[in-house]
Amino acid sequence: MAAMTEIEAYYNKFNEEKRLDSRHGRVEFNTSMKYIHDYINECRYRGIADSNIHILDIGAGTGRYSVPLADEGYDVTAVELVKHNLGILKAKKSSVNARQGNALNLSKLPENFYDVTLLFGPMYHLFDENDKLKALNEAKRVTKKGGVILVAYVMNEYGVITYAFKERNILDVMKDKRLTDDFHTINSTKDLYDYVRIEDIDRLNSRCEGIERIKILSPDGAANYMRPFLNKLSEEEFTYFLDYQLAICERADLIGAGAHTVDILRVK
Repeated sequence: MAAMTEIEAYYNKFNEEKRLDSRHGRVEFNTSMKYIHDYINECRYRGIADSNIHILDIGAGTGRYSVPLADEGYDVTAVELVKHNLGILKAKKSSVNARQGNALNLSKLPENFYDVTLLFGPMYHLFDENDKLKALNEAKRVTKKGGVILVAYVMNEYGVITYAFKERNILDVMKDKRLTDDFHTINSTKDLYDYVRIEDIDRLNSRCEGIERIKILSPDGAANYMRPFLNKLSEEEFTYFLDYQLAICERADLIGAGAHTVDILRVK
């Protein structure tokens, strides 16, 4: 895992709230929330009252997901590593039960309790597959049997295309041997982010007993590559782009090319 001080320094400066409120961030948020609500609705169909639907947001940041979900009437617990983010989340005065914690150790949370668990940030900063497995196992432990975990990853091709080619760092990257022969990033903690491919996610899941994939999708698709173009769209045009991303987000030929992937897992 990236050193705590490095993560804190990054998020003390990086405005995650602003990112998710941007046009490209709204694509990611809109798609993710659609699928979160799909599995919340599973609970509602089983007759569970909204206030008894328990949602856990691990790596909640400033509460971009947890606060609106709590405002909808669900019982939401948020765990955030970075004090700066946690302070912003708590300042929103929502009903979210917000606490500082680490995705690698959720021992203060009850087992087999949450209906829907979000793991939307921690995997970005865990560089060792064993740490990723620990985080996934912790999410599984606190999620009810039959419940759902949504896990977000940041994708290899987005990192290579954007940093190596678009920003023209490819010569330095190759000189420093930071890419494999097939252009998989060789990440270290100083990079802050760990970039993965679909096969890396599949391998991780194969090591975690008691889960099965429901579906995997790209919440943002081409949005991050198209930031200036999205900003030029009218609101009506942009609404069609949101619809477009929802329509294609599960296409296997496109999933790994976006900036993020969301893996939706059922706890058996």
